[in-house]
Amino acid sequence: MLYGAVHPPVIAGFYVIVASMTVLFTLDGTLKGSLRISRSNLQLPLVLLGLYAVIQIIPFGTVSGSDGLSYPRTISLDPFSTQLTALHLFVLAAFFCIALSCLDSATRMHRLRTFLIVFGFGYSFYAILQSVLSPDAIFGIYKPLGRPFGSFVNKHDFAAVIEMLIALPLGMLFSGAVERDKKMLYIVAIALMGAALLLSGSRGGFVAFFVEVVVLVVATNRAKGSRGLLLKISLSALLLIGAIGGAIFVGGETTLTRIAAEANSQDVSANRFKIWATTLEVIKAHTPFGAGLGAFQQAYTKFDPDSGEWSVQQAHNDYLQIAADAGLVGVALGATFLFLFVRQGRRSTRVGNVARRGAAAGSFAGCVAILTHSLFDFVLHITAVSVLFLTLLAMLVAADREFEDDVHDPISSKRKRGSVTPISARG
Repeated sequence: MLYGAVHPPVIAGFYVIVASMTVLFTLDGTLKGSLRISRSNLQLPLVLLGLYAVIQIIPFGTVSGSDGLSYPRTISLDPFSTQLTALHLFVLAAFFCIALSCLDSATRMHRLRTFLIVFGFGYSFYAILQSVLSPDAIFGIYKPLGRPFGSFVNKHDFAAVIEMLIALPLGMLFSGAVERDKKMLYIVAIALMGAALLLSGSRGGFVAFFVEVVVLVVATNRAKGSRGLLLKISLSALLLIGAIGGAIFVGGETTLTRIAAEANSQDVSANRFKIWATTLEVIKAHTPFGAGLGAFQQAYTKFDPDSGEWSVQQAHNDYLQIAADAGLVGVALGATFLFLFVRQGRRSTRVGNVARRGAAAGSFAGCVAILTHSLFDFVLHITAVSVLFLTLLAMLVAADREFEDDVHDPISSKRKRGSVTPISARG
């Protein structure tokens, strides 16, 4: 909520929270005599990326500078930024590990899912209200450059959060996991979040949302025939119409009006093709080891065709940036993550328990939406977005487990062993 957690004081506060979680988690395991650690392989790419960042700042000899002094030779062009990035990755990995381990019951999954849906509804309502009453100031206090949306300085980051939050009620609805008397509440929440997404004016967010709906229709339509598919397509169309209607009712610029206008903005964030072409030059120059995680701005400057007219800090494409920052190692870890993610998604969206299947479908589609949005923006570099992304990943993994407090349904699949391993804390 604090501007996406991108400012140093807020990030420091987040680190303190995760450190406290880690201490309490370890203390709890020690008192109980065992630590419950998830065996999910989805943790590995994040941890290994942090370790590679550490390798990138290890000195390998010295190099002479233009001032005649000798400096440590490192893979990273900006060792300090890479060091900060390594710390950030390890903190996120600790959060992800704890989230995986603590989602150990159907009750906890239900509470988390309900909280996120309610939060998405309330957050969207606030964002729409702010866009009408105070469009240039976040909370009516902070006026950043450009036009913010919700509590984010960048409208694309707001869209990224809503993409993930709206996926949860959509997944539950499309999976048939919502009781009849609650369906209208879910539909209203989806329509409001959809309207906020359109009002944000993020074209990348709109594309990601479209992909998300397609993924949900496919993932929840197994063995239900053409009738079920037609019903879901019709429901998707009605929800989209409702979101568009809400956005039009509120008024102002929306994603659709931006697409229709086809305005050629001179802002650097809109000139992505030039940034991507320059990023390819950075990748070529720093293959195979990369320029250093967090060192993109420094690496980009040498190839900047605008001679520093704009300050380009991100590649506006997370896939190109991981290749530029971490080289072939980053590409390999990214490909490994995508493989593990798709494999986990296929397993979790096929479980028999309808509640866990609905949560899995929503979590999987929400993560796919972010991975799609990452083609156009740097949304995963925003702390608030990455934390919610990891939360959905944890729910996706948890949905593949069988819990003692699962609500019985007649189509339950065979019982599956949980993927959490007790480790003795006594040695």
